[in-house]
Amino acid sequence: MERQREKDLGMLGYVKTFAPWIVFAVLSTNGESRWGALGAVVLAAGLLVLDRSRGKAWDALIIESSSALFFGALTVASFTISHAPLGDYGPAVAGGWLALTSWGSLAIRRPFTLGIAKTMVPKELHGHPMFLRTNAIITAAWGIAFTLEAVLLTVLLGVAPYATAALITIKIASFVLPAIFTIRYQQIVRARQEALR
Repeated sequence: MERQREKDLGMLGYVKTFAPWIVFAVLSTNGESRWGALGAVVLAAGLLVLDRSRGKAWDALIIESSSALFFGALTVASFTISHAPLGDYGPAVAGGWLALTSWGSLAIRRPFTLGIAKTMVPKELHGHPMFLRTNAIITAAWGIAFTLEAVLLTVLLGVAPYATAALITIKIASFVLPAIFTIRYQQIVRARQEALR
């Protein structure tokens, strides 16, 4: 029962991790990213402070730190530049930033999913090669999703900037599909581990 509770809290961790991006997507419309950026930076900074006060290590807060940095810079730019700093391409740039963060965390051998995953498994597994490999694969799945999101949004915004339904679909899919993959892949890895015992 306790293990299931930890797993449920771990999956909620993914939702919490990406909450500032969801706020940005909801509040940023028609090339106007000012209020979306402000809402997102307030939420990102608040979550970062809360997680640090609860003792979460910096290496477990890669996306959170990256989010605060991105939205902090975007907020400053949004309120100091007369035209929207990202123009109509704000959603594509946001997806690109998440892709860079994902691939960058893999490049430094600190997959961003690692910190969240550590809340779902016993401490003795944290350094196990299979645990690290699993998180590298899951982070790569998120990186692929964010890369595809950035590319698709760039193309769509270039040819049909007011195709709101398509924009929303791409944004939602870029979070939902890797989340489903994460859950499913973790189940597959656990089943394989159980079969080996």
